Amino acid sequence: MKRRSVLSSVVGAAVLPLVAHAAPMTTPSLRRLRLVNAHTGETFNGAYRDDNGALPSAMADLAIFLRDFHTDAVTQIDIGVLDFLASIIDAIDATTAVILSAYRTPETNAALARTSFGVAEHSQHLYGRALDVSFTSRLADAVTAARAMKRGGVGWYPRSRFLHIDTGPVRNWDLEATGLDRLLLEGRTQNRQITTSLHPRGFGLNPDLELSGNLKPELLRSGTLAPELGRSGRSLR
Repeated sequence: MKRRSVLSSVVGAAVLPLVAHAAPMTTPSLRRLRLVNAHTGETFNGAYRDDNGALPSAMADLAIFLRDFHTDAVTQIDIGVLDFLASIIDAIDATTAVILSAYRTPETNAALARTSFGVAEHSQHLYGRALDVSFTSRLADAVTAARAMKRGGVGWYPRSRFLHIDTGPVRNWDLEATGLDRLLLEGRTQNRQITTSLHPRGFGLNPDLELSGNLKPELLRSGTLAPELGRSGRSLR
């Protein structure tokens, strides 16, 4: 009986790893963003992270997409501010966010600070931890949702129709100044003339974007990639 009991234990122990090995593997869930750069007309439409963290190829593309368009300088973008934006998009049931400002070099930030009260000297934009964004609807709801999350700074510019979010200290502010959307859109990009005309809703949009904020077909994934953007397969035009 003892020998039979020992054999049974040995067989059971040998089977356990096989059972564990046969257990179904769970696929990490993906989190996606659909963004439009108001300066360049470029779009980002894809996954940027999964349950294990950031997707390196997507983050490399986002560093270019969210570059300082005045100088084409890039920096690593904080995944926390992207998660913050994704949560706001979910909260207001939006499909797309329009990016007015992301990374800024010290030179760009200083130039903006000289011409506008609403630009901080030590802005979180300098560190890739801030985004100025707009939506085609429910902007006030977006501000309310963002502030309830307490994930960083939330600035509301109602007359210029955009909000600032960052992953710095939790703080809130409102600024009624007008023309900040125009200011953020002024400048140049390589091989492209940028409009500074204002959308009737109050925020600047490149003429390649329809007034509804929906992307035109030619701004969706075309399969044509700029050489430096071929890593993750996203079409940034």
